[in-house]
Amino acid sequence: MRIDVLTLFPGMFTGVLGDSILKRAQAKGLVDIRVHNLRDWTHDTRRTVDDKPFGGGPGMVLKPEPVFEACDQLLTAQTHCILLTPQGAPLTQDVARDLQQQKKRLLLICGHYEGFDERIRSLADQEISIGDYVLTGGEVPALVVIDSVVRLIPGVLGEEYSLETESFTHGVLEYPQYTRPRAYRGKKVPAVLLSGDHGRIESWRSQQALQRTAARRPDLFAQYQNALQKKEEKSVPKKGRPQKVP
Repeated sequence: MRIDVLTLFPGMFTGVLGDSILKRAQAKGLVDIRVHNLRDWTHDTRRTVDDKPFGGGPGMVLKPEPVFEACDQLLTAQTHCILLTPQGAPLTQDVARDLQQQKKRLLLICGHYEGFDERIRSLADQEISIGDYVLTGGEVPALVVIDSVVRLIPGVLGEEYSLETESFTHGVLEYPQYTRPRAYRGKKVPAVLLSGDHGRIESWRSQQALQRTAARRPDLFAQYQNALQKKEEKSVPKKGRPQKVP
């Protein structure tokens, strides 16, 4: 997979992309991440990328020319262009999985200041938001998208099983995790995890995951229950005229 990022502040990506899993994924050749400075597509001495909004109002708006010219060079027939904006659809695990499985090349466009000239939206195949709040720019959301997608690429994580037990993978939050020591400052590891009974452990983990989801994310729990109910309804055979057995 290749991921291109168009930003006014390429330095914000250096530390994150140069450490931990993202660094190893690039070193293994599993992903090619390239960060581009939007100012490289300006033509004046001040390298201007923004201007005052028509109709008045506070702040500055990103001009269309540099973004369009950058996309002229960076977009290919295989590129899926994403606009990072608080007006976009929420980033979820399903969205990240779709980007990893279905898209071979991504272009992430980071906004800044008061936003984009509206015409820039015509370049995007998808608009993504990482939450219902406003940030200074799209750089942090772009890093979130990159991390959530790259870690799903086969071979990036050491143990594939870890992907199957993470929060949101099956519509619920992950169960509690413990390690040594068995007791610390009066807090003990649940006895079931020390029992060696894998059946009991799996049952406990499933129960804890559901309880945690219901308590912390009732919206997710409701979605999980609805999905479970629909699955059960599909599995029940419909009543009808009895079939004749030859």
